[in-house]
Amino acid sequence: MSELLDRRAIRLAEKAADKTEAIRRTGQALVEIGAVEPGYVDTMLAREQSISTYVGEGVAIPHGTLGGKQLVNRDALSVLRFPETVDWDGEPVTLCVGIAANGDGHVELLAALAEILLDEDAARELREATDPDTVIRLLGALKEEDSNS
Repeated sequence: MSELLDRRAIRLAEKAADKTEAIRRTGQALVEIGAVEPGYVDTMLAREQSISTYVGEGVAIPHGTLGGKQLVNRDALSVLRFPETVDWDGEPVTLCVGIAANGDGHVELLAALAEILLDEDAARELREATDPDTVIRLLGALKEEDSNS
C-alpha cells in the first residue's frame, strides 16, 4: 500500500471545524498530488451524505461515489490526522484516510485498512502518528502482508 502513499498527502497536524471541512481537506490532499480532479471532493461529500464513512476507533475513510471514479487519475490515499478530533455525527475522529481508486480498487483498500484497524496497537499507533514514516511503515507493511498470504 506504500506505493499509494505520497508523502505530500500525509498531513498529521490538521484542524477542521466539522466533518465537511475534514472531508474537503482530505480530498484536497488527493487533488494536490494529482490523484484526482477537483470535482472528486464533491463526490466524497455526496458519499458521506448517503452513508457515513466513519469506521470506528476514531477513524473515517472518506471516498467518492461510483460516479466520481471518472475523476480519479490514479489510485492513491491521503492520511490526515486531526489531533483535536472532529465530530463525526457524535463520534470523535482523529484520522481520515481518503481513498481515490479506479475500478474496484477501493474494495481492496477498504479491506486492508479494516485489517489494520482491527489490530488495536496498530490502530492506536496510526491515530497517534506524528511522523509520515510511521504512517508509511504501518500501511506499507499491511499491503506486503496481503501479498504474502
